[in-house]
Amino acid sequence: MNINLQRWIDRWVGIPLCAAVSGVDAVIRALRAPSREAAATTAPRAIVVILLSEMGSLVLAHEMFARLKQRYPGAELHALLFRKNREILDLMKVVDPAHVHTVDDKSLSGLLSSLWKAVAELRRAKVDVAIDCELFSRISSLLSFASGAPVRVGFHRHTQEGLYRGSHINRPVPYNPYHHISAQFLALARAIDSTAVPKSKLPVAGAHKPPPHVQLDAALVQGIAQRLARDFPAIAGKPLALVYPGGGILPIRAWPLASYTTLCEGLVADGCAVAVIGLKDDQALAQQLVANVNQAYPAGPVIDLTGYTRSISELLALFHIARLLVTNDGGPGQFAALTPIWTLMLFGPETPGLYAPHTPKCHSFYSQWPCSPCLTAYNHRSSYCDGDNQCLKVIAPDTVLAKARECLAETRVMA
Repeated sequence: MNINLQRWIDRWVGIPLCAAVSGVDAVIRALRAPSREAAATTAPRAIVVILLSEMGSLVLAHEMFARLKQRYPGAELHALLFRKNREILDLMKVVDPAHVHTVDDKSLSGLLSSLWKAVAELRRAKVDVAIDCELFSRISSLLSFASGAPVRVGFHRHTQEGLYRGSHINRPVPYNPYHHISAQFLALARAIDSTAVPKSKLPVAGAHKPPPHVQLDAALVQGIAQRLARDFPAIAGKPLALVYPGGGILPIRAWPLASYTTLCEGLVADGCAVAVIGLKDDQALAQQLVANVNQAYPAGPVIDLTGYTRSISELLALFHIARLLVTNDGGPGQFAALTPIWTLMLFGPETPGLYAPHTPKCHSFYSQWPCSPCLTAYNHRSSYCDGDNQCLKVIAPDTVLAKARECLAETRVMA
């Protein structure tokens, strides 16, 4: 479903629904004794984490899942997310596959029918706690109420204007734009039994840990290596560098094509093979990048791998084969934290202070322009920029290339 349509529905349908649900919730709380909510706070039997839209955020939420398992070992852990994001959650093995509930967002009819089914499954599971990890999305807050959970944790506007999501979130946590999103996810988990005001007024939890690497089947990695050798013999024997030039559903996050061209030319001149990755929708951009580099280096091994990997598992297998990934802010950079690959991430409309992967093998580039970041929780990631993303354009290809050479030299020594 188109992202602008999703925003429109979330605003114009979500706001009145949140107001109505808040009224219903107030009546229920007035009539019902608080015993069930108190019981759920001390010893929940089932917890659902609602993180619908962002595959990369699932990786950043790893520590939150670990906290929930440690704090409530007897509770069933459930997850509610978009169907297209399920594979990365399954690979991380933080939730029993039988307790993963998915929503189809490809069409409005599919969305409504799958939402009905997911809510029914959660009510049958008798979840005690719902943790809404979405940033001021109304649909996710409504789902936390619809799940039947008496304890509902989520981000709340508190003293901020706008961002209305109703009053049915009874463990409200203030969104803090100065803390990394993984720390804020952890604050949601800790708010379940917090008695502080606000619920996130808690001691610092300590240094953040990188997520463990995903254990892939050796045959899968070997199979991808064999496919590459068969389909692209020109890359044989060369260190492989991957680039992801696409911006996905937010094109403003993309480093300019000319900058990627200069970077790739430098990598090819150093003796690397370069592969452009992305979805099939990124193919036109990838072909243009390949053509640009081939003009300067006709014999240079630059290949188009957009749409080549058929699953997230195969993409992670490719990350095991390659030595370096250079990527715009987005899912591939987060997935790379689950593998040994060195990653260079380019931030501008969003900031690494909030979204950099927790791994020592990632270096973030960020120019700190006064208008950056412009994609925030406060504008539902709808930028006010005119499209001239100077925050990314000023990141010099030579600077990125120099860091890429450092990373490649390190991986060469380790190999």
